[in-house]
Amino acid sequence: QVQLVESGGGLVQAGGSLRLSCAASGLTFSQYHMGWFRQAPGKEREFVGRISWTSTTYYADSVKGRFTISRDNAKNTVYLQMNILKPEDTAVYYCAASEFGGDYNYWGQGTQVSVST
Repeated sequence: QVQLVESGGGLVQAGGSLRLSCAASGLTFSQYHMGWFRQAPGKEREFVGRISWTSTTYYADSVKGRFTISRDNAKNTVYLQMNILKPEDTAVYYCAASEFGGDYNYWGQGTQVSVST
C-alpha cells in the first residue's frame, strides 16, 4: 500500500524557518512527481510547489523565493524548506505523489505549521 507520511511541522515565529519531510513507501519513488499543498482554516487547498523525477521544481508565486523543494531518491523522501515564514503561511501542509506528472493520486495525512506574529 502506498503511504506518504509528513513530519517536521510545528510552531515558529514570523521570519523563522522550518523543514518539512515526506517519507514515501509502496511506490517507485524516483518515477513520481512530488507536490506540496497546504490548507488554512476556512480556505481551500492551495498548491505550494512540486518537484519532478528529474528534480525540476516549480513554485506558487506566494512562496517563490522563500520555499525550496528537494528530494532524496535514496531515502524515498521529499523536503520542503520554508524560510522567512509569515503568519499567512499557517496551514496544514500535505505532500502528494503524481505518477508521470498526472493527477495526484496519493496523499499524506498532513502536518500542522503555525506561524506566530
